Amino acid sequence: MAAKLTKSASAKKRSKKKKSSAGDWIAVTLGIAVAIAVLLLTIFLLKRGVRDGLEEVKQKTEEYVPQGFTYPTDYEEYVIKYCKEYHTDPVLVFSVINTESSFHPDATSDVGARGLMQLMEDAYDWVKFRLDDDSESFDDMYDPETNIKYGTYYLSFLMERYDNSIDLAAAAYHCGMGQVDSWLEDGTISAEKFDVKDIPAENDQTSHYVNKINDAYSAYKKILSERGLDSIFEEPSSAEKTESKEESESYDDYYAETFDDYGDTEYIY
Repeated sequence: MAAKLTKSASAKKRSKKKKSSAGDWIAVTLGIAVAIAVLLLTIFLLKRGVRDGLEEVKQKTEEYVPQGFTYPTDYEEYVIKYCKEYHTDPVLVFSVINTESSFHPDATSDVGARGLMQLMEDAYDWVKFRLDDDSESFDDMYDPETNIKYGTYYLSFLMERYDNSIDLAAAAYHCGMGQVDSWLEDGTISAEKFDVKDIPAENDQTSHYVNKINDAYSAYKKILSERGLDSIFEEPSSAEKTESKEESESYDDYYAETFDDYGDTEYIY
């Protein structure tokens, strides 16, 4: 009888141990789940807090830091002078200077572009020829006034050529008229419904450049409009537009005869 009671007691102890063990596992599992949930919630809140904090910092920066630090208007005298002379948008000129050289007149690119508006030597020769200018050498592109004069004229030409499309003019300024014209001809991009995403992936630097110009343009539009300088130039007359188009076509012929690869070149002209 005593043996039976002992066996029964042992069986009850084993049963309690099993129940206790199962309960422990359930408690541990629930504990881990709660810990994971708390961790995920903490991460979520931290991320939201960091995001909100960064957004607040950005807003405070925009509020207290003058845009002049990011979007300066140095050499304004020359920009205004030549924008009036060549019927060019000063907002666009400042945007190009900011994007190209960050207003460093002695800037030189890896491919040899020089000055504030980063003109290549071919572009320099081309503009000098068109203006019948007395500039002595390509070194003059380090002179702020001469560089702005040449770059503004070239932008004026591009805007006229591409029906005042900032996107197409910016693309041509970056990768060349020949390249942009070929995209338009084969339907890669559309003049009427231009989308920067349509620029081929192998030319992603041009896409990036167009986006940067547009960002700068929006900022400078606000800055100059507050000072009444965003629309200082007059639109050319219809007669001037016709003359400009004829000149554009004649110079296309000239360069097509002079340079064998004019149609597909990436030179700035």
